[in-house]
Amino acid sequence: MKPTAPRHAPWDVHRLPPAEGTSVLVTGGNAGIGYFVAEQLAGTGATVILGSRDPLKAETAAGSIRARVPGASVRHVRLDLADLSSLERSVRALDLSRLDAVVHNAGVALDDPPRLTTKDGHELMFGTNHLGHLALTRWLAPLLVAAPAARVVTVGSFAAKTERLDLADLQSREDYRPKRTYGRSKLAQMYVGLELARRLGALGSSVASVVVHPGGALDSLTPARPPVHERTPAERLRGGPAALVLQGKHAGAWPTVRAVLDPRVGSGELWGPRVFGLRGRPHREAVWSHLSDTEVAAQLWDRSCELIDIDPDFWRAA
Repeated sequence: MKPTAPRHAPWDVHRLPPAEGTSVLVTGGNAGIGYFVAEQLAGTGATVILGSRDPLKAETAAGSIRARVPGASVRHVRLDLADLSSLERSVRALDLSRLDAVVHNAGVALDDPPRLTTKDGHELMFGTNHLGHLALTRWLAPLLVAAPAARVVTVGSFAAKTERLDLADLQSREDYRPKRTYGRSKLAQMYVGLELARRLGALGSSVASVVVHPGGALDSLTPARPPVHERTPAERLRGGPAALVLQGKHAGAWPTVRAVLDPRVGSGELWGPRVFGLRGRPHREAVWSHLSDTEVAAQLWDRSCELIDIDPDFWRAA
């Protein structure tokens, strides 16, 4: 996005720079971290579009943001990342001539078997969290290129730090373990976010690709936003000890918001919470060692594009 704050100014999560005249799409912006990303960005004057499978939940979230941010410019568009054939229509429904940023936040996390699939036959978490966002990026590319300095912000997960991809079984057909599959789907997202940065750089593009993660973000430490998010006194009590090392989802949104707004955040960087990568204000991290494997990233990019039937060089035509 176009720089809106002096480059020397310290970053303050509670005093964000103005972003009037810009537009940001937040996938999964109706709940969780995505909701707080949207709420915080709305406070800067940006136009925020919530991408959601459920129009009713999206409108509820939009209403909550408007109630907390007077004059907020927020709307929603139906977006189902598990249905690849629907994504072109969703992008047309944005009705924009340019897009200043997209936040790839939406995700599915399953705790138990059985293994489920998307409409297109892909494993549900890999297909939604990773393949769906890559396909969406392909359709958004012309709108992002039309902006002065657009950003693609990929929201990964701390759970991906201990995972490794199995390129021979990307969709967990041979060995399905839900929590591991989730971690690998987020790892795949992060690999592709960094690979996108390299490809954009090679093209000399003004579009930046940044990877972030929220650290340890718990519902029990998250401020209430009824009816979007409510927590009972018992939940607040249970969350007390965890606050020593973890944080709420409002704080988990901070690395993403900074990646969207701060001109000092560069393409190909990884941002997360300052304290052990789990909590605190956002800062730049060293790219995790396994994420630095450019050969794995390139292979994953090509295989993913093949799975969703898109040209791996789609940015050249944008």
